[in-house]
Amino acid sequence: MTIRATHSATLADRLWRGDQALPRKVILAIAGSLALWASAKLQVPFYPVPMTMQTFVVLVIGMAYGWRLGAATVLLYLAEGVAGLPVFAGTPEKGIGLAYMVGPTGGYLLGFVLSAALVGWLAQRGWGRNLATTFAAMALGTAMILGIGVLWLGAVLGWDKPILEFGLYPFLPGAAFKIALAAVVLPLAWRAAAGPDRT
Repeated sequence: MTIRATHSATLADRLWRGDQALPRKVILAIAGSLALWASAKLQVPFYPVPMTMQTFVVLVIGMAYGWRLGAATVLLYLAEGVAGLPVFAGTPEKGIGLAYMVGPTGGYLLGFVLSAALVGWLAQRGWGRNLATTFAAMALGTAMILGIGVLWLGAVLGWDKPILEFGLYPFLPGAAFKIALAAVVLPLAWRAAAGPDRT
């Protein structure tokens, strides 16, 4: 298994070729932010807790868009939340805007941006092309989201609380499922978009 260190083409580049780079990026960013919005609202029955597909969408956006556009897309999503739109899970019931974002789940939101950038950076080096490297990239991206989320949660609620039971352990089975799903879906998407690289 060989990983090229200077690979720059993304799946989005392959699927949507053209010279109109800026309009294409704007459309992709808006579409990605809407996908994040929808995924935050969709509850999927799972054990031990219901899950959303939001982290899956974050990681797929990073992997498909590359690090710059991936991070920018997640930042656009967060900007929609800052503006008061009910784009997050549990909104508007649990609050909206900055008040929600600096609450217990704020670390996961920050993790979204950093994770999309990390996974996008790896994708631009060829990590999205096969099952093993896609799995590894998704595992690293998920670890970043959960790690930052747990650290933030502990800072907000206090480490005298059972933070790992609140913010980590219940989500690990769902995270493993989404990592495995992405490891299958993204290489298949690359195969469907087969053709010469445009780097």
